[in-house]
Amino acid sequence: MTIKIEQLDKQQLDQMGIDSWSSWGCGVETFDWKYSSEEVAYILKGKVIVSTDQGDVIIQKGDLVTFPKGLACTWKVEEPIEKVYTFR
Repeated sequence: MTIKIEQLDKQQLDQMGIDSWSSWGCGVETFDWKYSSEEVAYILKGKVIVSTDQGDVIIQKGDLVTFPKGLACTWKVEEPIEKVYTFR
């Protein structure tokens, strides 16, 4: 299971409707997570290292990230993070 990271411009993000997505944030911490559905998230601020069985992925401000359904990982939030997200 692979985490997909994209860089999209404002027009592309607007077309995806990210203004209507749910928001979430947290401070510096480490926690385990498993995705029960595919999640698409846009990172508004911060930086996190997501560790999976395939290695570490750095996710930061400006990234559009797709987390596959069933992915088990550990989040290490290095800078307080804010994101908007939706499930597919």
